[in-house]
Amino acid sequence: MAASVHFYLNWAKERIDEMDATLSSLEGKARGLSVQSRNTAERLIADLRRRRDAFLESMHKQAQANETAWGDAWAKMESDWTGFQSDVKKYLDEFGQQLKQQQSTFQEIASAQVNAWRQAAERMQVAAHELAADQRAKVDDAVRQMKVDASAAEANLQKFAKAGSESWTALTAALAESRAAFDKANKAAWDAFKRAS
Repeated sequence: MAASVHFYLNWAKERIDEMDATLSSLEGKARGLSVQSRNTAERLIADLRRRRDAFLESMHKQAQANETAWGDAWAKMESDWTGFQSDVKKYLDEFGQQLKQQQSTFQEIASAQVNAWRQAAERMQVAAHELAADQRAKVDDAVRQMKVDASAAEANLQKFAKAGSESWTALTAALAESRAAFDKANKAAWDAFKRAS
């Protein structure tokens, strides 16, 4: 499997983890709504789950694809991801007015992001063991940098989680910043792997 394909798989896995964390948080909070509100909330959550399932299906279809096929599918998957985020915002605008729910959802998504960072670094480290010792050093450096970046992203997300009074817009901006840093570190690590192999 090409190194760039690993980049795409890590990218998609990180988004799936965020989707799962979001759904888990929203489902838990929907139970506390009035019956009428809960019914509407559950329909919106079902729509989000369908989006997530379609995204996961796309990821599975591409799992064994080559770089060209992933590149073609990536644009649609990114659009699907953006649609999911937009629907989450709509849900929180309607039902998540309580700052506590927004903070809880943020914390679950942030935790999913941090776990995605760690898992991607572990996968990269496992893949590096397949390389010759002289080539492994470059990849090990990229993995170390990925771990440093992950720690910095985690610290930033924790700062927002502890603030407790940030708007959903500010929280999603922090998540987007962390996600972009993940994508950059993920790409740099797999590019180092590709050059080394």
